[in-house]
Order: sequence, then C-alpha cells, then structure tokens
Amino acid sequence: MVAITLPDGSVRTFDESVTGLQVAADIGPGLAKAALAVRVNGEMKDLSEPIASDGEISIVTAKDEDALELIRHDAAHVMAEAVKELFPETQVTIGPAIDNGFYYDFARPTPFIPEDLEKIEARMLEIVGRDETIARQLWKRDEAISFFHDRGELYKAEIIRDLPADEEISVYRQGDFIDLCRGPHLPSTGKLGNAFKLMKLAGAYWRGDARNEMLQRIYGTAWANGKQLKAHLNMLAEAEKRDHRRVGREMGLFHLQDVAAGSVFWHPKGWKLYRNIQDYMRWRLEAAGYIEVNTPLLVDRRLWEASGHWEKFREYMFTTEDEDKVLALKPMNCPCHVQIYRQGITSYRDLPIRMAEFGSCIRNEPSGAIHGLMRVRAFTQDDAHIFCTEEQITTETKAFCELLLAIYKDFGFEEVVVKFADRPPLRAGSGETWDKAEEALKEATAATGLQVELNPGEGAFYGPKLEFVLRDVIGREWQCGTLQVDFVLPERLDATFIGKDGGKHRPVMLHRAVLGSFERFIGILIEHYAGKLPFWLAPLQVVVATVTGDSDDYARRVHGALKEAGLAAEMDLRNEKINYKIREHSLAKVPAILVVGKRESLQETVAIRRLGGKPQEILALAEATARLKKEARGPLAK
Repeated sequence: MVAITLPDGSVRTFDESVTGLQVAADIGPGLAKAALAVRVNGEMKDLSEPIASDGEISIVTAKDEDALELIRHDAAHVMAEAVKELFPETQVTIGPAIDNGFYYDFARPTPFIPEDLEKIEARMLEIVGRDETIARQLWKRDEAISFFHDRGELYKAEIIRDLPADEEISVYRQGDFIDLCRGPHLPSTGKLGNAFKLMKLAGAYWRGDARNEMLQRIYGTAWANGKQLKAHLNMLAEAEKRDHRRVGREMGLFHLQDVAAGSVFWHPKGWKLYRNIQDYMRWRLEAAGYIEVNTPLLVDRRLWEASGHWEKFREYMFTTEDEDKVLALKPMNCPCHVQIYRQGITSYRDLPIRMAEFGSCIRNEPSGAIHGLMRVRAFTQDDAHIFCTEEQITTETKAFCELLLAIYKDFGFEEVVVKFADRPPLRAGSGETWDKAEEALKEATAATGLQVELNPGEGAFYGPKLEFVLRDVIGREWQCGTLQVDFVLPERLDATFIGKDGGKHRPVMLHRAVLGSFERFIGILIEHYAGKLPFWLAPLQVVVATVTGDSDDYARRVHGALKEAGLAAEMDLRNEKINYKIREHSLAKVPAILVVGKRESLQETVAIRRLGGKPQEILALAEATARLKKEARGPLAK
C-alpha cells in the first residue's frame, strides 16, 4: 500500500507502486494531459518513475515556475537530436538549461553558419511533431563508455570515464537519439511545444578550460508558451536598443579597445558621470558615519595567503615579482582594510568602525567573458567594511539595508529582490563558525522586515551574505549590492579589540557594497534609462543653441549664467539649422536644450526643449536658471 499526500492535504492510496502519471490520471484526465513531471518530497522526477513508498507529491505542469528549467533542458536535447540528424558527423558534448534558455556545445570540423540555425530549428519542430517518447535507462558504466565510444561520441565517453567505476549511468532515449543525462525530462518531445527559438552561435572551450579544444556553442531560448516567448524576444529587442556600448558611444562617454582589454577609456563626459555618482555616494556615506580610506593596488602575496584569497582567487590575480617577493594586483579590498584597522589599539567603545573605499581592483577575467562595462578587468568598487561586535550585527545590517534601498530609489530602482546566500561547498572556517554567522545574519535580516529568497550554496567563501538584485525598466535583474557576515577574516588576519572586560576579542567584519562596481553600475544605469539620465546625473545637462549668429552674444550670457549656477552647460554656436542642432543633441541624450534667437535676446528669455518630446517652454532667463539649478541638486535637495 502506497499513501500519496497531495498539495491540498488529501491522501490517495494505491495497492502497489505508482507513477506520477498514474496519480495525475487518478486525479483527472485534464491534469494527466497537462502533466510534465512530478515532484516527490520536493524533488522533481520523471512522470514514469515508480513511487514505491509513502510521500508528498505534486504534479508539475507548464504553469509551474520551475517547469521552465525542465522545458529548457529538453529543448537542449531536442536541439542535439536535430543537429545529429542534420549533421551526423557532429559530436554532442554538454547542454544545460540556463537563465532564459539553454545551450549545447558541439564538436564539428565544419563551422556552423547562421543559416544552419534555421535548419536546426525547423528540424526541432519536426521532432516535437513526432511526439517521441522520452525514456530513461540505467546502464553499467563500462557499457555506456563502449556505446558512446563506438558511436564516435568521444566527449560523452570521456565524461563517463571520469565517473566512479561502480556508478550506474543514466541515459535518455528519444527516437533514435540517446543522450547521457541525470534527468528528469518531459514524457515526450511533443510536450516541449514550439515556444523556442535558436538565438546565436559562439565558441566555448571543452569543459571551460582554455587549454582544451574549442567547441561550437548554439544558444537558444525556450518558454512555456508563445506569449512568454514573444515577450522575451521583445525584451531582447528593447535591450538591443539600450545597449550601453552603443548608447555610450552616441553620448560620447567612453570607449573600449584591445590595447587595454577589459579596461575603460573614460571620455570627459563619461568621467563627469562617474564623478557625479562618486560624489553622490561620498555624500551618502559621510552622512551615514563612514570614514573613507585608500589602500595600495600592489600587495605582497603573503597577505593574500594569510587571508585565504590566494588559494581561492589566485587564477584571477595579475602578479609580478620584485627581487624575492611575489606581488599581486589586488582583486578586492578587504585584507587591506584589516591592515588599517590593526594600526593602534581599538576599544569596544570605538565600534562600529565603518571603513569605506572607492577601491581600484584588477581581476584577470578570461578574455571571452569581458563585456563592455558589465564585466571588466579594471574596476572600482564602492566597497566598505564594518568592524563591529556580534551584538551590533543587527543594528548595522538594518542601517545598511535602509541606506542601500534609499540609494537605489534615488537612482530610479524601486524593485529590489533580496536573496540569502548560505554556505558554499568550498569555504573557510569551521561548521560552528558558519552556524553562528548564518544565524546572526538571519536574525539581522528578520529585523529589517525585508522579504528574502534563499539562494543556497552561493555565500562568500568566508561567510553568508545578502544579495540585492535590481529589476530594471524592461524587467531584467542585476545583482549589485551585497552584505556579508564574516567571522573568518578577522581571525586569519588577527584583528582584535579590547572589550569591557579588558581582554582581547575578535570583531565581526561586515563586507558590504551598494553599487558593486562603478563601471558595471554605470552600464546598468545607461541601459535602464536608455541614456536619458536624470537631470542631476547627466554629465552634460544643458546646451545653449542659437537660431542665428545674431544671438551669439546673448547665448554667451545665458551660458555664463548657467555655469555660475553650477550647471554642466555647453554652447552650440555653429552655423547650422536649429533643427539639425536639436536632433544632434537629442541623440546625445542632453536633457535640456535652451534655444535662443532674436526674440529671446530682446526679451531676456529662453525656449527650453526637454529630452523626451515635452512641449517647449518659454521662460525668463533668471527663472529658467533657478529651476534648472534646483533640478540639478537631485537627491541633495531633499
């Protein structure tokens, strides 16, 4: 007798083992038709897998959020089957589901071309139409190695060869196609539907190692229905329009080039934007009781070894040698902040110490991972570390979360998702230390009143953390801020304070960032606003444009008044038509254009044209200047 408990609490009993599909059919034919998989005691399994003991189960349909990963995984398998049918000489390697889609890496002597994607996608639709049964089989390890090796699938054979000798191998068959996979999968290819699209080709090293051979990767996206697919494709089209690399070029903010791969050449306007953000952050930090420091860029490896970063981050460090020393360009600031903390004697009365740095960091990111401002090698963090007692963790966490949310709101981000990331598989510190750190962060997070999602296994190597994820105007998510509770680094680097009892105690170290890196955050801002930055942030706020040369002298007076008011203003006195000037400055995303002609000169007025198509407004020069000056203060005016 098997007792099955359903999500509504009802119990159904069966005389013998039962499959998820049979349970669904017992509930009703509609559910059986819609069923994609079954969740048994929280674990997703194939509908055909026998359930031999009592348990809690729920039937997974396309309406379930976690069904998307199943759909995307199956889309990868159907794509691999299509590739093998069209290009039999191709070897199939690895193909997982990823955010918003899937990919598969293929080994093939002839490169794929864009036209091949159309053929593969068409064949995928044929395979879906065949509604091939997807069935799981368990093979002996040596049997599986021989099967794939004999078929010329040498990469699959290598994967299996690396598994323990006594491990049973799970494979899935759909039609004539057999693939190595743990599962679970849909019951048949027909259940996949047609809400998928192949997106692009890329290169990828076998197993992500640059020393291995280069494979060909095909990316695709897959969704539960056509409506979701259309919405995603529309979002991608909008994202393309907002691409910070193109918009940044149009605005004259920065450029990137191979002579300094992964580093940014900031142009005057881009650097002005950078400094606007930095000045704002400095104002916020000073008001919140932070002290600002600056630490060396080049640091002896001994410090990184002592902190544990050498073992964890060595591959991301650029190093150089000085006589008998090995020096590393710092990939993060935390060990250096501990060195400042350790100078002199700290009392419990001095805590908390909130130590901030706009810290320049260098990381040896793989060349293939570099992407505009979003992922660079040289960057600046809005980094800070709070040294406090255990009793102060909650109040400091609450204060930081309030600060962070206020900053995000000022930048125009109202939707923030907070995730709790607990201990990763590879970490420093004992289990007892991690228990204490996780419990402390949980209590502190509860005190903030924030709703938190669990992100299991994604904590830092020295402590659990909160991750703050922004949602931009077109629905994309960007993980920017973090707060990490660290009991490990103060121990490793011998940070202490004198307690009330006169003895030495270890401070707790809260690692925190709001923006993450300035470079990436500026890229996010550009795409969020499509370059139409808020007036207070814009590197060039106003352009004074003349209708004819007769107005040049008045334009200079207007420009002088704007500059005296502290506005970032330029003049355009070129002998060009005014509509041409307006189009050009609008493309460069200048928030306000003050048009002056003969009438404005005589009346001491300006015609204000706002970016975004608002009606032109005629104002007296003094009124226009005062209004723009107030707008330019932005959050500082609060």
